[in-house]
Amino acid sequence: MKIIIAVLLLLLSSSINVFAADDKALEEYAYYGFEPEIVTNYIANRKKLGYVRISVELMVKKPEQLVSLERHDPLLRAAIVEILGNQTEDKVKSLTGKEEIRRECYEMINRLLEQEVGEPLVVNLLFTKYLYD
Repeated sequence: MKIIIAVLLLLLSSSINVFAADDKALEEYAYYGFEPEIVTNYIANRKKLGYVRISVELMVKKPEQLVSLERHDPLLRAAIVEILGNQTEDKVKSLTGKEEIRRECYEMINRLLEQEVGEPLVVNLLFTKYLYD
């Protein structure tokens, strides 16, 4: 009986260590937010000019990589503005279109970072605010 309890305690403590390792891995991620928010026009179907206002967060694996993102902020911001400016009103206003735009921004940013830094640094790109008119 004591052996069974000892084995159970050993298994329990090893599973706790696995969860602690997972928590530590999650702590390694860092986020870079563009300040100020990005505001640009898009191709509208009507006479009134349409605009989109977004907040973007870039997720990286290591906090040290934030320095590279900060250094290349103007380049990355310009790429996002260009992508948004080439979108149609229907795409900007639909949920699937929003996801396609997010994905396109993510891929473009990683391509640019690979050219500038030598590796794609961004793990994920998030739109934390997405307003349009």
